[in-house]
Amino acid sequence: MKIFPAIDLIDGCAVRLYKGDYNQKTVYSTTPCEVAKGFARAGAQYIHIVDLDGAKDGSNANIEVVRSIVEESGLKAEIGGGIRSIEAVEKYLDLGVMRVILGTAAVTDRAFLETAVKKYGEKIAVGVDIKDGKAAIKGWTETSSLDCFDFCAELEALGVKTVICTDISKDGVMSGTNIELYEALSEKFNMDIVASGGISTLDNVKALTKMNMYGAILGKALYTGAIDLEKAIEIASEGEK
Repeated sequence: MKIFPAIDLIDGCAVRLYKGDYNQKTVYSTTPCEVAKGFARAGAQYIHIVDLDGAKDGSNANIEVVRSIVEESGLKAEIGGGIRSIEAVEKYLDLGVMRVILGTAAVTDRAFLETAVKKYGEKIAVGVDIKDGKAAIKGWTETSSLDCFDFCAELEALGVKTVICTDISKDGVMSGTNIELYEALSEKFNMDIVASGGISTLDNVKALTKMNMYGAILGKALYTGAIDLEKAIEIASEGEK
């Protein structure tokens, strides 16, 4: 299983939100690039970046920060947040990111999603953010009427290879992740599923590794020291042998 340490960006800073609430924000670093380099030193190969400003308003306000992380950390980056046009996709791919994650646009603009997948294939992932069983959009500030399992079935039919699935109720809460949800998703779909939200212990990492998940995103637990990144990578790598 691949471990993706996460950096969420607001105003150029590395932050974490509580249950996706922009009013409950903790700033962990004003130098996200240094945080990314620290992940690399701990043995990470990948990084998950979210532009929370972009997720909310569709801008790419933190693109220069993303550029510096990609260029200076040497990590393979995936980026999401406010990517709602082919131009935005190309902008990030030109920076050298490995994969671009579509969120709101994947729900609200199916033609764009189809075009992006057709044009860029595996470089396009979709973030399925779940609130009360439904797909949430616009930086989790709105909930759509789309059932998360129905949505995943549509994505698989479209040829989407990678899905990043977040249970918003677990995100930033440090209460453990939704193992049942990921079990159901991995049994039902033949896509690479990345677990996100509430992964707060090494036991969570072990459980996801045993399920042969493609990847797991670690956020707040790294910043608070609840999970040691080196140990998490070691456990996850056992599942790849």
